Amino acid sequence: MGLLWWLSDQPATGMGLPHPWDKGAHFLAYGLLGFLLGVAFGDFRPALLLAALYGVVDEWHQSWVPGREAFGWDLVADFLGACLGARWGGRWGAPGAGRP
Repeated sequence: MGLLWWLSDQPATGMGLPHPWDKGAHFLAYGLLGFLLGVAFGDFRPALLLAALYGVVDEWHQSWVPGREAFGWDLVADFLGACLGARWGGRWGAPGAGRP
């Protein structure tokens, strides 16, 4: 999460990924985050919730960085990546973690 925050805190240099490849980067980054959270929690739901909320906060934060903007499509890519990653990671989480 710290790496994602640091990356989104960098002012725009004009050398970012072109559209639509930037959405792929969002999808992969939040997919990895969702996967790691899914493994940590052992459950899909809290992993997805935390990753999705982090995506919203990160996009809001990025809107305050000089030269950067927050885009709704970035949030969509963040959410879809987090959803897939959390679903996949939750399968390899600690047995019984997050389950009644």
